[in-house]
Amino acid sequence: MSENYTPPKVWTWDKENGGAWAGTNRPVAGSTHDKTLPVGKHPLQLYSLATPNGVKVTVMLEELLALGHKGAEYDAWLIEIGKGDQFGSGFVEVNPNSKIPALMDMSVTPPQRVFESGAILLYLATKFGALIPQDHAGHTECLSWLFWQMGSAPYLGGGFGHFYAYAPFKMEYPINRFAMETKRQLDVLDRHLATAEWMAGGQYSIADIAIWAWYGNLVLGRAYNAAEFLDVASYTHVLRWARTIDARPAVIRGRKVNRTWGEAWEQLPERHDASDFDRIPAKA
Repeated sequence: MSENYTPPKVWTWDKENGGAWAGTNRPVAGSTHDKTLPVGKHPLQLYSLATPNGVKVTVMLEELLALGHKGAEYDAWLIEIGKGDQFGSGFVEVNPNSKIPALMDMSVTPPQRVFESGAILLYLATKFGALIPQDHAGHTECLSWLFWQMGSAPYLGGGFGHFYAYAPFKMEYPINRFAMETKRQLDVLDRHLATAEWMAGGQYSIADIAIWAWYGNLVLGRAYNAAEFLDVASYTHVLRWARTIDARPAVIRGRKVNRTWGEAWEQLPERHDASDFDRIPAKA
């Protein structure tokens, strides 16, 4: 790899391309091994990891339970993407794209698979009639911001995050390109939140959950060790919003589910009952 790189006429896969996650990336879809997914006792079966996309769904489920929706009880099974669990045959049946999170709704016949984090949030909001505005204007605004996040976050994660934190070596052009775009996106959010309490106006919704999982954690200093580099402190309205969401009890719980890194009090690798949170050590 160098500044003088010339693309070949026909690209071929170099398995030794280096960088974090290189061992699990490949240019073909489908399963690599047979593995049946476990199924627990609850209506909803989640197969995930506590990445930003996974956290969206566990926060959503904990928020629904906090609102009294007992049908949102769930089993959260750990999918270790660094070990290639997402390429097991059972997981690929639930999500042919081999990405977490993936959900099975066992409360309907036949059981319904749902994949892509935004689709899961929308499915659950529709199923329970919660965390999404019901009026036409609010509903439309919520969906606009939800899909903004789905389209924008790849520039943050796969763009800035990859080249700043995970690439084999630092490269000026991609870091500058994606840092610029990430800061533009933060400015979009900051300008909106200067006059709005929540992303969809006056109601906390799936738009807030989706965007917070990526951009909230970024400005709170939890992503890519890049808070100073991106000067996140200058986005004061985003910080206000992010800290407000971060303090919600359901969000505190949701962040811990399917997490296997960090402090012991932050981790609940699998969740099969609300009482599982009681087993986590207290924060030091």
